[in-house]
Amino acid sequence: MKERIRQLALELGFDACRFTTALPPSSAPAFQNWLDAGYHGSMEYLARNAPKRKNPALVLAEARSVIVLAASYYLEEAAANDTQIDARNNASKGVVARYARFNDYHEVLGAKLKRLCEWIDGNGSAGGRSLWYVDTGPVLERDLAQRAGLGFIGKHSNLISRQWGNWIFLAEILTPLELEPDAPEKNHCGQCTRCITACPTQAIRAPFTLDARRCIAYLTIEHKGNIPLEWRTAIGNRIFGCDDCLEACPWNRFAQAGRTMKGQERGGLAEPDLLELLGLDEAGFRERFEGTPVLRLKRARLRRNVCVALGNTGGREAIPDLERAAGDADAMVAEHAAWAVEQVRKRG
Repeated sequence: MKERIRQLALELGFDACRFTTALPPSSAPAFQNWLDAGYHGSMEYLARNAPKRKNPALVLAEARSVIVLAASYYLEEAAANDTQIDARNNASKGVVARYARFNDYHEVLGAKLKRLCEWIDGNGSAGGRSLWYVDTGPVLERDLAQRAGLGFIGKHSNLISRQWGNWIFLAEILTPLELEPDAPEKNHCGQCTRCITACPTQAIRAPFTLDARRCIAYLTIEHKGNIPLEWRTAIGNRIFGCDDCLEACPWNRFAQAGRTMKGQERGGLAEPDLLELLGLDEAGFRERFEGTPVLRLKRARLRRNVCVALGNTGGREAIPDLERAAGDADAMVAEHAAWAVEQVRKRG
């Protein structure tokens, strides 16, 4: 049964499929310590669902196994053309994290997970229903992925695959089936600290410990209020997420393009025009980002991020647009726009 599931997963377009038990991850105490330190910031759902995250049986009582799947979003052309950290000083362009330059992976992978889950429930003999998630469920998916041998958690706290590098989406199926677990993966970071050094805000407080409150991905995506002044300059022209710690990882030399996400690319998202984005009305925002992860950000927070990017890299030609935004009815957008005008003027 196990090999039939793996084969079907690969046929559906997943790039890796591994198996582990539904026992609590050994990292559960460390996760609780991370929450107690407040490193989750305003992501209260992590604390609210902590008991479930620490014990898959609280998510699905009859779960006996977890099927962990991965899909690579690495693209060779993106790697070749990506703006490097040192050169992110284009006054008119923003930077969007690689994973968001595709059709929304929740939808793309979710459809495949649903089909796989239906097949498992229809052909398994354990009874009961399986439950699938793609980056949305109350499970410690990276920990389960490491225990299943799909990869290892790096010092940046993301999963690294020796075959696929850092550029992977994870998904999982909790199932009542008793499936033989695969061997776990060992950590292969060694003495490397490139990801720690690469972080613009020093969000990786210690190896394997990320303070989300400093993380640019958190600040530009998860955080719903004003971005703290102390981190705005470090954001540069990133307007949705940050790949710096992932890009720095030497295991990316083994990265290869996956079958599912290739062909799901959305043009114009790698380095969009900042002034164009600032001027989008609600209808324009929805039309531009419909079906992508950026849509979840909503227009006000995107404009907030665009103002920060223009404040860091924009020229005087951006001032009229920023001044209009400084009078916006949304107080958050107005404050960030006023800050950006001040920054541009300081640079002369």
